[in-house]
Amino acid sequence: MQQPVRIAPSILSADFANLGAEVRAVDAAGADYIHIDVMDGHFVPNLTIGPMVVQALRPHSAKVFDVHLMISPVDNFVTAFAKAGADIITVHPEAGAHTHRTLQLIRSLGKKAGVALNPATPVSVLDYIMDDVDMILVMSVNPGFGGQSFINSQKDKIRAIRQRIDAVTAGTSRVIDLEVDGGINAEMAPVAISAGADVLVAGTATFQGGPEAYADNIRRLRGPLV
Repeated sequence: MQQPVRIAPSILSADFANLGAEVRAVDAAGADYIHIDVMDGHFVPNLTIGPMVVQALRPHSAKVFDVHLMISPVDNFVTAFAKAGADIITVHPEAGAHTHRTLQLIRSLGKKAGVALNPATPVSVLDYIMDDVDMILVMSVNPGFGGQSFINSQKDKIRAIRQRIDAVTAGTSRVIDLEVDGGINAEMAPVAISAGADVLVAGTATFQGGPEAYADNIRRLRGPLV
């Protein structure tokens, strides 16, 4: 059974000169998670932040730090981000040789483990790791930059993964979150939710208009389900 939709503002779209204040502002505005995109300029064509920034931001919010690692090789940095204050650590199967081992490492550090599927990554990549994931992230844009448009083909992928999650968790107390990241705004949020998403990552749609607009932006993303 799906929980109410949760909103995870991506600080990729925040004011990087005032990141601490931005995190406090979206926290106060009603964000459920703080989504932190980590890019290495190698696995994806952009370069963002490292563990020291996550550690510096940690005192600014008690909300879940949802850290998405778009770096390769990823295993070398999992422990550092865990120590820096990540609560959820999400990795890409293509970013390491042994996805199962990476997920085990994340969980061994007391963190929730997520796996991210790029637009061209097939759902079958989940076949032998469903027992080891706490979250599945569908990238509805190609990762690397904010402000892109939702790729419509990903709606079918979200639905397919929702079915898998429901089948695995039926009759148990287990929870696997289904998160969608890319092109999420007030128009696309209901589309992702109806397809089965229960966590929405939104950068531009959250941070547009400045801090005084954040609460209204988040409410619009939640839509009529609230």
